[in-house]
Amino acid sequence: MAGINGIVSEILQDAEKKAEAILAEANKKADAVKEEAKARADAYAASAATAAQKKAEDVKHRAASQAALEKRQAILAAKQDIIDGVINEAYNKLASTDDASYFEMIGRLLKKAVHAGEGEIRFSENDLKRLPAGFAAEAAAAAEAVGGKLTLSDVPVAIENGFVLVYGGIEENCSLKALFASMRDQLQDKVNAAIW
Repeated sequence: MAGINGIVSEILQDAEKKAEAILAEANKKADAVKEEAKARADAYAASAATAAQKKAEDVKHRAASQAALEKRQAILAAKQDIIDGVINEAYNKLASTDDASYFEMIGRLLKKAVHAGEGEIRFSENDLKRLPAGFAAEAAAAAEAVGGKLTLSDVPVAIENGFVLVYGGIEENCSLKALFASMRDQLQDKVNAAIW
C-alpha cells in the first residue's frame, strides 16, 4: 500500500503543479486582459477628452462669432439711426424755411423737373395760400424755356410740400418727401461719408 500512497502522492503533486501552472497562466492572461482594458479605457478617455475640448472650442468660436456679428449689427443700426436723423433733420429744415427761401428752392426744383409739353403745376393747400406773387409767371417762363407750357392749378393736392406736375393725365410727384425718398440711397452714402 505504501506504493499506492506514493503514486497517489505523486499524482497529487503533479496535479498541484499543473493547477499552479494553469493558475499562473490564467493570472498572466487576466493581467494582459486588464492591461489591454486599461489601455483601451485610457485611449477612450483621451479621445473623449479631445472630442470634448474640440466641441468646447467650437462652441467658444461660435459664441465669439455670434458676439462679433451682434456687435457689427448694433454698430450698423446706430449708424443707420444717425444717418436717418441727419436726413430727417435736413428734410425738416428745408420744409420749414421761410417763404422766400422755400419758394426760391421750389423754383430751382421746378426748372429741373419741367419739360416740353402742356402741363399743370399743383401745390398743397398750405403752399397755395402762401404762394408769392409772380410765381405762376416764373413757372410759365421755366416751361417756355424748354418748349413747354405750364399753368398753375388752383386745385390743391394732398402733399405736405413741393409740387406735382401733371402732363397729359400723368402726375409727377415733386414733393420734398418724394424727392428725398428717390434720393435716399445717395443721401445715405453722402451722410455716411461725411460722418465716418
